[in-house]
Formats: sequence, structure tokens, C-alpha cells
Amino acid sequence: MRSPIPRWVVAGALCLVAGCATAPPIAPTREAPTTAPSEPAPPAATQSPPTDDHTPPRMNTIRPEFTQATTTFALDLFRRVAQQDADKNVFISPANVAIALAMTANGARGETLQAMLATMGNEGATLDGLNADYAALQALLRRDDPGLVLTIANSLWARAGVPFNADFLQRARRFYAAEISELDFTQPNAPGVINGWVSDKTNGKIPDLVDDIPEDAVLFLISAIYFNGAWQTPFNAELTQDLPFNLLDGSQKQTPTMFRSGTFEYLKGGDFQAVRLPYTGDTLRMVVFLPDAGRTLAEFESMLTSENWATWRTQFAPQQGELFLPRFKATYNIALNDVLQAMGMAAAFDPSKADFSGMRPIPPTIFISSVRHLAYVEVNEAGTEAAAATSVQADTTSAGPIEDRFTMRVDRPFCFAIEDSSTGSLIFIGAIVEP
Repeated sequence: MRSPIPRWVVAGALCLVAGCATAPPIAPTREAPTTAPSEPAPPAATQSPPTDDHTPPRMNTIRPEFTQATTTFALDLFRRVAQQDADKNVFISPANVAIALAMTANGARGETLQAMLATMGNEGATLDGLNADYAALQALLRRDDPGLVLTIANSLWARAGVPFNADFLQRARRFYAAEISELDFTQPNAPGVINGWVSDKTNGKIPDLVDDIPEDAVLFLISAIYFNGAWQTPFNAELTQDLPFNLLDGSQKQTPTMFRSGTFEYLKGGDFQAVRLPYTGDTLRMVVFLPDAGRTLAEFESMLTSENWATWRTQFAPQQGELFLPRFKATYNIALNDVLQAMGMAAAFDPSKADFSGMRPIPPTIFISSVRHLAYVEVNEAGTEAAAATSVQADTTSAGPIEDRFTMRVDRPFCFAIEDSSTGSLIFIGAIVEP
């Protein structure tokens, strides 16, 4: 029986492919299995993996500098994606993308590593510092409470017979609790094995993350976030009614619109309204931003900087009012190659510059060839349900509160985000132009 509690699900995958136009094919260190194993074995390492597999100590706080870095990355990524697809519903999980990139950064060196750190807002950080921060973030985000569950799962899938540095694998285990498996990528059911893991970790919401496996693929790094939460104060379904929603082309669409009145955490900015809607437990909350009439969504999105976000977070205050919020559902699929390169990660995509020798120092060269992000979101009277996936493929060389009662009628394009109040982390962010 389907639970009435809605779910957010996010999954991300990084597929790395290695090779060189002038180099011979990678020779496996042992004969690859003829069928994909039901319980894949750990991949071969260039040295014996360390026996110390302790996880880092759980931290109760996140460094402010790290919070600012992740917020900067999240908002920069979203602004660029929203600008690229200004006429579409956009929905991404910056946290998912960042965790996947952080795992990958452990195999990067030199200019490639510095470019990845700078893109993620962690310029000047060490790998040890980066890993400790992301381990702490994941520990603090995880929830297993009545009415609110948030899980994070990571995995590495290596091509059978291709060795990887034991230190790289150990860091993935220690800081990201990654499940490490070896798989014969040549077998027809290999994508199904990976997709089965992703589907299991995302409650079936992402069943087909990997369509096929490129000939030169050597590694998939996958991150999945699953969120199951209900509104702290649900909307009364009996009050939902069809109301007009104004589209970008000037036309209107009748849209089921939910209604609530009472006390909200509310902000009236210079050119927008915003309201916070907490989920059960009050640690995770949706923030809905509505540009004022006469202002475009693009104009508001240009204001989404980490500095403005930090200021706005302090300006919400309890306020009596009425909220009209449309039920909405959206799917989103984007290749993030151009966006990440424009953000400063070009070296990781360039086969002549990419340095992932931390994964395996021997030729051929590894570089990232594609980053793909898929997402799904649905918001209704009970709460929110969503799913997302990120696939990174690497190839070889070949204003203050007001006192009066407010009315916030979300009847035109708007932005929304899901944030963790304890860490300040932006887990999801999106823009809806047509519910």
C-alpha cells in the first residue's frame, strides 16, 4: 500500500572512462567473469587496501566557511541551469552533485584537483579537509524519525580487472561509506546491476540511471539521496480548488491550488515575497520565493547569491497570512558539462589536461566526458515527492518583516528550495514556470 507521506529522492552517478588514442586497451589483471556477478567483488587495487576502515568522528556542527562554499556552489549551479532552460521547469539537487564531485575529487591531482575544488567553492582546501567536511555534512543531514527520513548512499562500480589505487578506494569507503564493487561492463545485464542498486536506494524512483556503458568506461561513482517527509502542517485537500496560473507566454492555465491560512515564517523583500514551509520535525523546510507582479523569474534568479541568501535567512519572521500554492509536478533532464566547465572545471573534461592519477597512476588518461542530471518533483497537500539522478561519465583520450496580514498568491512562475535548518545546506532547488 502506498504511503501517504511524500518522498524526495535524489541519485547521482559519475561514470569515468579511461584510455588513450595511442595506448593499447586496458589489460585486465585477471579474467573478467562471463556474467555480471550477483554480489560484485571489490575491484583490484594497486596495493593492498588499508585495514583501518574507521569512519570519521561524527560532528555536531558544520564550519561556516564550508556552509558558505556549498551555498555558493548550489546557487551558482542553479542560476546557470535556470538561465540555460529559462522556459522550462527546473529542478536539481546541488547537494547530490556536490557529494558526487567530492568523491571524484579524491582521484584528481594538480590543476584538475584545484579546478574542481574552486568550482565547488572550496578553493585552497585539502582533500582531507574536504572529505571531513562532506562526511560531517552527510552525517548531519541523515534522518530516521517518524514522518521524516533522509538517507544518503554512495557506491563505486569498477570495470572488472582494472586496478585502482587503494588509497582512493579507502577514502571513498571511509568518508562516503561507499559500497565498492567490481563488475564486468561487457555483459548485457551490467547496466541493470547498477540500476538495480540505484533503484533500491531511491525507493524505485530512479530505475534507469545508466542506459548503456561506453566501451572505455572504467568506473561509475554514484550518490543517492532519499527523503521521505510530510508537511508539519498539511494543506487541507478540501480547500484545494482550480485557479488560474499565469504562464510565461501570457496565457493562463487552470491549476489545482492549495490553500492555508495562519502563522507562517514570512519575508517581504524588495521585489519578492517568500514563505517557509517546515516538514515534520522542523529541521527541513521548503522556501517558496514569488517575484512581485511585474518582475520576471529571471530577474529574481539573478539575485540568488550566497550573500543575499545569508541575509534573507535572518529576515524571516512569524506573520499571519494566507498562502495559495499550486500543486505541481515536474521532470527535468540536463547535461551539466557546459555548466560545470563554465564554472571552472574545464580541466577535468579536457583529455590533454585532466589529471586523475589519484585513481590509477598508470596510463591511459582518465577524464570526465559527460555529466547528466535527472530529476522529478511533486508537491501536494501532504508534502513533497521527488527524484533526481546525476551521471558523470569520463572518457579516455581517443527587506524586514511587515506587521499587516499578508496574502501570497503563487499564480505565476516561482522558485523554491529545500534547506536543512541545522546546517544551512541547500539540498534541492528549483523553478516552476508551469505547474
